[in-house]
Amino acid sequence: MTSDDLHARRVSAVRAWTRFVGDGADETEAVRPEILRSWQLSGVVSPDVTRAPLADEGDTADFWRASPLQTAVERVQDELRRTAEDGDLVIAVTDDQTRILWTYGGRVMRRKAESVNFVPGGRWDEQSVGTNALALAGRTGEAATVFSAEHYAEVVHNWVCWAAPVFDPATGRSLGVIDLSTTWDRTHPIGLATARVMARLIEGALPTDRRATLAGDPGPHEPGLTLTLLGTAEVWLDGQRLLLNRRQTEILALLALHPSGLSVEHLHALLYGDAAVTTSTLKAEVSHLRSALSGQLSSRPYRLTMPVTTDVEEVQRLLRRGDVRAAVRAYGGDLLPGTNSPALVQMGDYLAVSVREALLADPDADGVLRYSELAPYDTAVVEACLAALPVHHPVAPLLKGRLASAR
Repeated sequence: MTSDDLHARRVSAVRAWTRFVGDGADETEAVRPEILRSWQLSGVVSPDVTRAPLADEGDTADFWRASPLQTAVERVQDELRRTAEDGDLVIAVTDDQTRILWTYGGRVMRRKAESVNFVPGGRWDEQSVGTNALALAGRTGEAATVFSAEHYAEVVHNWVCWAAPVFDPATGRSLGVIDLSTTWDRTHPIGLATARVMARLIEGALPTDRRATLAGDPGPHEPGLTLTLLGTAEVWLDGQRLLLNRRQTEILALLALHPSGLSVEHLHALLYGDAAVTTSTLKAEVSHLRSALSGQLSSRPYRLTMPVTTDVEEVQRLLRRGDVRAAVRAYGGDLLPGTNSPALVQMGDYLAVSVREALLADPDADGVLRYSELAPYDTAVVEACLAALPVHHPVAPLLKGRLASAR
């Protein structure tokens, strides 16, 4: 774009923003639908906010040290710093709650960033500072651009930001976003593509010999057991993946879901139901498990004697918190698909219904889009979401396509 084009775009954005925050007018043509939606979500924040709130410095530093993002950023920091210096950008990496964990800036942008708390610990979600590219990318799971007065906070109207989410290739879960920011007059058409490239660069540099915790803060040396049970089955112990058979994984799942322990009779009933399987067979499976777990499985009752996390518990935690979108992201699908354990079948049904009912009660567009990939024939959820969406919502065409395909 020429400088005149950029100036005209900035003037148009300022006018739309002024009408929105001043008169409460819903601009549907002058701004992009995703920006309008974000402005609406930003109403809890004053547009006059001067800086982002800061999280606890110690907590942020501890999280960063335990995160695989730190290792990845260290591995590619030469490329990140060169990009920042060449383009006079400030680059930020956040966690999955849009809290900044790391930044690096060119000379001019570094000072601007510090003045608005665009620094480690700064909270840049929409509820804290309003519309910005980091918040959009983190909330939608898609790369995002926010130009000038498309930002909700007037203090960053002189900025343009490009952000892209960073996903864990092993689990598909969002770890955070990477953002590139500069002044609005330095807007360049390759900005968004560069953010995407930087995100893929970080993903490729993530450590592979780690145990990814389900709360989004992987720790390669943290002791404990991590179970992925939804949609697939993976077991990690102290950062090392265990290769277990189907029954052993089911036993681990049941013990993880009953942390106080199970008697051999109770575990047998939950695992086999009425099937004609002897307790000796169960005891043999438990014995193999105990060996794989380096003895961290007690008897009388059977109980895991180490820290345990599961994606089942994570989905339930997010649903209790009311974070439907994050719950759907953590929900990888059916609980151990194909299991014939009565207890696990029941838990899988309970969790599936819980996620579905949460979406019907709060039909978040991005959550429904993700859910429709897992349950493509559940048209009721898609229909409920379409009924609640504005006509020009960017996700609406995708949901309509999913609905037509299901029918």
